[in-house]
Amino acid sequence: MKLDPFEQKIIDKMQPGVLSLSGFLGKDNRHLHEIIEDDFNKLKSLNKTQEDIADRLSFFTDKSKDMIEDYIIIDDKYQVFQEVYRGLVLCPFNHKGTFKKAIIKLINIEKNIEIQWTPLNIHMIKEHCFFEGKGSHYRFEPEIIINAIF
Repeated sequence: MKLDPFEQKIIDKMQPGVLSLSGFLGKDNRHLHEIIEDDFNKLKSLNKTQEDIADRLSFFTDKSKDMIEDYIIIDDKYQVFQEVYRGLVLCPFNHKGTFKKAIIKLINIEKNIEIQWTPLNIHMIKEHCFFEGKGSHYRFEPEIIINAIF
């Protein structure tokens, strides 16, 4: 499938070293549309939407933002820690605006599941249903993230 110039610019921005050190596609050989469609269909089969997930991640991000070098326990079930770095990052899908550089780590204490994400991940999930390519540093498998945060 030949990409139009707009799509090619998005793919180019997702490569390692452009907007992030490790990039967004990992070792995934699927076309960007396939990655998004497969994850969308997985969400559908799990009865969740990309908005459900993004809203829940935003909830944890907001709750942990004022904790300086410490974690917060939420609902006696989630341990959340946020590391904030200087700088901002852009959306590879050419959305206007910037996203702070931070890593949010969550441990579901009851299920012993640990995940991490960035503010940009929340945006890409909500607006693009993009969980990153397989093998990328911040790739989310929808079933794992759903199990961890709900």
